[in-house]
Amino acid sequence: MPERLPYATRLLGHLKRWGQPAKNWWLSKPGNVRGALWILVAALFFSIGVVFIKEVGQRIHITQILLVRQGVMFLTVLPLLVGSFPGVLKTDYFSIHMARIFLALVAMLTGFSAVIHIPLAQATAISFAKTFFITLFAIMFLKETVGIRRWSAALIGFVGILVMVRPDADGLNIWALAAVVGAAAAGMVMIILRYLSRFERTVTIMTYQVIFIGMLMLPAAIYFWKAPTQEEWLLMLGIGITSFFGQWCNIRAFRVGEATAIASLDYTRLIYATLFGAIFFSEWPTFETFLGAFIIIGASLYTVVREAQLGKQLARSAEGRGYHN
Repeated sequence: MPERLPYATRLLGHLKRWGQPAKNWWLSKPGNVRGALWILVAALFFSIGVVFIKEVGQRIHITQILLVRQGVMFLTVLPLLVGSFPGVLKTDYFSIHMARIFLALVAMLTGFSAVIHIPLAQATAISFAKTFFITLFAIMFLKETVGIRRWSAALIGFVGILVMVRPDADGLNIWALAAVVGAAAAGMVMIILRYLSRFERTVTIMTYQVIFIGMLMLPAAIYFWKAPTQEEWLLMLGIGITSFFGQWCNIRAFRVGEATAIASLDYTRLIYATLFGAIFFSEWPTFETFLGAFIIIGASLYTVVREAQLGKQLARSAEGRGYHN
């Protein structure tokens, strides 16, 4: 009498057969269609994550939130690191890795703090300024040649920032300014990634990020630590999980779709942020927020298209979205 297969094996076999038609349907779609759907899902995950950050950040310090987030991120990539550790840390560019980690910390601390203290739509819109900060830093550090049109796009984007930061007689909105600093730091992280990716393996770059950001965050998190409630633990774990799945969907999007065709869909995060801000926090974006967002997104889209025409790596590549660097 033939030996019966374990129940789990038989169940997986059934699921594979039942899922094959759906898989065939999905693979029959053009790459740009699949990429567009992936990036829309990624934007949703990232937007849900910032809702969690804003909610839990009302009582829990930002360093504690980031430490838990990094812990979750570390656990998700641990299986990839086990087989190659510690050799994966071998590098001739240690100081550059450390510069990238420091800037990523700045980007997350300032960007997430802005999310907590100003409306979600405003913080999200300002984060899009990263695209033209990349243009500026590429000129300064990579010696890229930029024509008048991309310079003009960068200057127009800066006007959009001023519209949303709204400097007046009372001074600057400090948290809006923090969002600008976060966008600039995230832009510089992308410049370093452009450089490192010429020499380093992706797994090495990822390992330095996951390990050292958590280590650097640990002392401050211990100092500011407050015992989270069960709900706060769930929210912080949710931040790490949504960050992981957002990045995973984002990478899938750019793997199957053309960046020039799908990159602009990342700006749906502004729609999500506006809706979630209104539903969960009773935040209604001001006219200045919409106007500034329109200016920044327009300038950013032009920069993306222009970089694609020149055959360069796109500013909004799979590795550099939001504050997840």
